[in-house]
Amino acid sequence: QVQLVESGGGSVQAGGSLRLSCAASGYTYSRYGYTYSRYCMGWFRQAPGKEREGVAVVSSDGGTMYADSVKGRFTISRDNAKNTVLLHMTSLTPDATDTYYCAALDSGFYCPINWKNRFSASDSWGQGTQVPVSS
Repeated sequence: QVQLVESGGGSVQAGGSLRLSCAASGYTYSRYGYTYSRYCMGWFRQAPGKEREGVAVVSSDGGTMYADSVKGRFTISRDNAKNTVLLHMTSLTPDATDTYYCAALDSGFYCPINWKNRFSASDSWGQGTQVPVSS
């Protein structure tokens, strides 16, 4: 599995912006024989008492998919040379006060269309970073 470490979380006021970063290290070759760059990288979030939900994913070629709730406000990107994935969040609202998790799916070159349902506990996850949004 890939080791993932998130950073960049912290308190922010409603309407504000924040950028999260995730650094990958360790085992970088997937069962497909690919390097880290071939993992589908994603961000998920979880509010207290609620289930974890998918936010966005980015494929090796930079192709992205987003949850409807964040389209137009969040941007996911990756740097395969630095083994990092970023999540730039804008227009944050108090209901976005969640813990954000970085995840890596060993799915090959592209993220699957049903990416929200494909990440499981057996995939690689970071420890999470909190983003409290105050009104």
